[in-house]
Amino acid sequence: MTGTSDILCIGSVLWDVIGRTGAVMRQGNDVPGRITRLPGGVALNIAMTLKRFGLTPALLSIVGSDPEGDELVTACDDMGLITAFLLRDARLPTDSYIAIEDNGGLVAAMCDAHSLEAAGDRILAPLFDGRLGSAEAPYSGPVALDGNLTEALLIDVAEHPALRKADLRIAPASPGKATRLTPLLAHPGATLYVNLEEAGLILGRTFDAAFHAADALVAAGATRALVTDGARSAALGEYAGTISDTPPRVPQKRVTGAGDTFMAAHIAAERRGESGAVALRTALNAAATYVSGEDPA
Repeated sequence: MTGTSDILCIGSVLWDVIGRTGAVMRQGNDVPGRITRLPGGVALNIAMTLKRFGLTPALLSIVGSDPEGDELVTACDDMGLITAFLLRDARLPTDSYIAIEDNGGLVAAMCDAHSLEAAGDRILAPLFDGRLGSAEAPYSGPVALDGNLTEALLIDVAEHPALRKADLRIAPASPGKATRLTPLLAHPGATLYVNLEEAGLILGRTFDAAFHAADALVAAGATRALVTDGARSAALGEYAGTISDTPPRVPQKRVTGAGDTFMAAHIAAERRGESGAVALRTALNAAATYVSGEDPA
């Protein structure tokens, strides 16, 4: 699929397999529930939400040439996402993610993003070879970047001349990968979207509130930082100061994808001209709607 994009989404594009139960689960439990498979991955989750907010994202990632990959690309095309820049590799299988959720939230999850890691900087070729940008003509639009990329590739993104003018919106993908984002703090256009735990891992310390974590990330070099903390107050830190707001209280029906929804909603809000506290409130409302089981639009 070809066309003109509003934003590039770089990172994991894969199949999510999610098992949900209304029971309380403990290690070793075998309980009844519902198992669904749907397009996912941090970059794709963000792209799908951006599309619902009226933007046209282009995907930069790796998808295998296997039947699962063909089906995934078709699903992305059907949603109106631009897939022309996806790397297809017959030697690598399509990546996948599996999660178990009970009535208290996420129980366990595992991401198999080995193909994304193996592909390396090949997924960024359109930004280097002139199709989307080059060292001589850097890409200057917004980029949603996820931390499933290798640390070496994230360093390349932070330092490559072809991306020096990009508006980088960065998500860590998981707490275990948060420290990979440290090199991106030096990028002049970096905005981090992290939860409280991830902020602490990036900075090597603990925080008792999102406000303090966002403030510390900006002090460490981030141009901006948005920090969430579940149902507790979230914060937006930038050079002009740090603000916070509390998410609406809603019944929790799903968890996987909530952070991606928050990030996409905030990006879309700013594209519409919202800023500061208004954009933060829009993003919190969208994430709450998603957690309650509805699709924000």
